[in-house]
Amino acid sequence: MEQAVLTEEFPCEMPVAAPAPLWPTLPINKDKRGSLVEQIVGAISTMVNERRLGTGTKMPSVRQFAKCNGVSTFTVVEAYERLHQLGLLSSRRGAGFFVARALPPAACPAPAAPGLQSDIDALAPALYSGQQEALPAGAGWLPPEWYGENTILDAVRHAMKIPAGRLRGYGHPLGLPALRQHLATSLGADLFPVDPDQVLLTHGATHAFDLVLRTLARPGDVVLVEDPGYGNLHALIRHHGCVPVGIRRHDAGLDMEELARQAALLQPKLMFVNTVLQNPLGTSLTQAQAHRLLGLAEQFDFRLVEDDIYRELAAPGEASLAAMDGLRRVIRVGSFSKTLSPVLRVGSLCASPSLIPELLRVKMLAGLTTSEINERAVLDAIGTRGYRRMVARLTARLDSAREDALEALREAGLQPLARPRGGMFVSAGWREPPASGRTARGIADAALKAGILLAPGDFFTQRPLDLIWFRFNVAFAADPRLLDFLRRQG
Repeated sequence: MEQAVLTEEFPCEMPVAAPAPLWPTLPINKDKRGSLVEQIVGAISTMVNERRLGTGTKMPSVRQFAKCNGVSTFTVVEAYERLHQLGLLSSRRGAGFFVARALPPAACPAPAAPGLQSDIDALAPALYSGQQEALPAGAGWLPPEWYGENTILDAVRHAMKIPAGRLRGYGHPLGLPALRQHLATSLGADLFPVDPDQVLLTHGATHAFDLVLRTLARPGDVVLVEDPGYGNLHALIRHHGCVPVGIRRHDAGLDMEELARQAALLQPKLMFVNTVLQNPLGTSLTQAQAHRLLGLAEQFDFRLVEDDIYRELAAPGEASLAAMDGLRRVIRVGSFSKTLSPVLRVGSLCASPSLIPELLRVKMLAGLTTSEINERAVLDAIGTRGYRRMVARLTARLDSAREDALEALREAGLQPLARPRGGMFVSAGWREPPASGRTARGIADAALKAGILLAPGDFFTQRPLDLIWFRFNVAFAADPRLLDFLRRQG
């Protein structure tokens, strides 16, 4: 019978006639939300990275592991394969799986906490639907009247009058030609020259991220992200079998020294960056940082995906990776969710001419085309004379609301993590935990019971929280219900 040298921290005796080896029984919670595979991957990753499983250690056979932990062999096979893709395990034909190496702490998937139940998570439908009665203090949308709802409604009505001849096909795979032409013209006037055939329309920015990962990344690839950063992107990267590694983002921008070290060590395939009005901090990279970032991408040969969805809410002249690079190594992602309405679900990708055919093929494989009706509505809205005035009014309103939010949160006892340069978010928390044993997720659960929807800091980071903080939407952050709740917590 195969023998293995594993820690005996969680002994599980196998009922066999021969002397039973000891296998670790992992703290798997079968009632917890989320995949059993993810729990196993997280727990073994932690054991490897904490050196409780040393390099070269032979793993239990699939059947032995499954029997000891009460899971199916299919679950174990998928977990071992995921760990192999992450580079934590290696396989030898006929001999099984062995511990290969440890990942840097920032790349290690967080283990599932046994028994931890939460009513809210980063993909909670309430954070996106807009249909719940709770105050959306942590949500990513603005009140409809802030966007200029009449302009949007008129655009939607106009788009519904689509010519009958357009009902025969699926629409252009790249997206509505007139909208791509409009985007190319606008980008050429404001940022950088681009051909309409270098513009591919998507179902919002998240769809664009998915297409990039499907096209350019493979399971096991390291993908750099900002930390804190857009939490759904971290989950999407893991879903594709890649390893998200966080690079610290703070008030002064990206930690370029950490980026250089991680890039040299891990040889990443991609990096996703919010250059302007970063979510959740609201900060922007300086021109010097953007130049340094492009230099590191060139030095270590990885592509940059510029999440540029807040550009229209920023002051003119902010750094643009796509403009500096000319779309050689940079892929630019845009969206209209923040200036029109997230319900329209129209985003865009701008990339080099050589890359667009690959992205287009993946788009067609995954869903053929995008909605021409939605794209017509967006074109109608942004093509009006009043669109830029509407965006200017929205920006001014956000500036005023943001100052009110910062002052109100300070009065409630919270301190901002960074001074936002603009946009719709403020991240703030308590420098000292409000009470022993309290967590941001626990406070968010209590808030939901009180009719308030919060976005806790652990939605946005892969590191342990050193303080309790939340991302606040400035449109709702000065609401007395929220402030009263926060004062009671503090």
